[in-house]
Formats: sequence, structure tokens, C-alpha cells
Amino acid sequence: MSKRLFIGLELPRSSREMLAALDPEIKGVRWLPVGQLHLTMSFIGDVDPEAGQRLKANLEKVHVPPFFLPIHGVGAFGGDRPTVIWAGVGKGHPHLFALHKHIQDAVLRAGLEPDLKPFHPHITIGRAKNVSRAAILPFLRRHADMEFDLWQVTGFTLFSSVLSEAGASHNVEMQREF
Repeated sequence: MSKRLFIGLELPRSSREMLAALDPEIKGVRWLPVGQLHLTMSFIGDVDPEAGQRLKANLEKVHVPPFFLPIHGVGAFGGDRPTVIWAGVGKGHPHLFALHKHIQDAVLRAGLEPDLKPFHPHITIGRAKNVSRAAILPFLRRHADMEFDLWQVTGFTLFSSVLSEAGASHNVEMQREF
């Protein structure tokens, strides 16, 4: 049976709790629970067990030195009708982009299709539906330049996710420390 897979960076619990506490409680905005907050490195999609094993073997070879990432500011994707509210990671770290490339190469070597969208590292903190940008603008302005935290990235996680009406639930399939 196939699994819906993605690779992400897990944030420290204190960082996740800080971001979860930002919930502006705006109608139409669903704030993500503490357990779902992460930085997606690559969304892969449905993967059969054999390809999943090849992927895990390739991911075991991915290595970059540990590095620090800030959690800085908030923003939204989606123009006048935003769909995603996010926390930023500054301009990212060169090792973050190197890690992304190595992960994409591992996905390709496993015979899978990597996520080909441009990599804009962020932490999704909320999902909006039928909400105008004007409704969330005060929240975005208030937190635009806020320094939330600094965390050391020492590895990444392969997750499976199951979708439901309440949102996705994530399960750890593999953890890779550098």
C-alpha cells in the first residue's frame, strides 16, 4: 500500500509552541496544531513500499554540516485571497539550500519525481479559506519583522501524511541526523 510522503525539518518543541501561540483567531483561518509545524524540504506524494525503501536508502547518504536557522517574520501566499500563512526563516542558510538539493537528488535516484516548484523555505502556520488579505493584514504587519527563535538544524525527517477533514496527521517514517 502506498504512502503519501514528504521530507521536512522538525522544529524544537519550544519554537512550535511559540508559533502555535500566535493564532490570531480569524474566522476562516485554521491554525496548525503544534505537532504539525515543520519546514517542508520536499513533497513527494504517493509512494509504493519498494520505492519508499529505495528513497530511505538514498536519504541515509544525505549529509550537510549542522547549521542554524532563524524563525523570523510572517507572511502569506495567495495574493488577495491568501491560502497559507507562514513564518519565515530569513534568507535561509547556504546549507539549507545544499540540503534541499541533496534531498532532491536522493528522490531522483530512488526513481521518484521531486517537487519541481521553486524552493521558498517557510514554516506553514495557518491555512486560510475565503479570507481576504485585508482581514489578516493587521496580524501580518504586527509580526512582519519579529524575531521568534533560532534553531540548530541537525537532521531531517521523512514523514507520511494522512489527510482528513480536520487536516493532515503526520507520522515519522525515518529520521536522519547529520
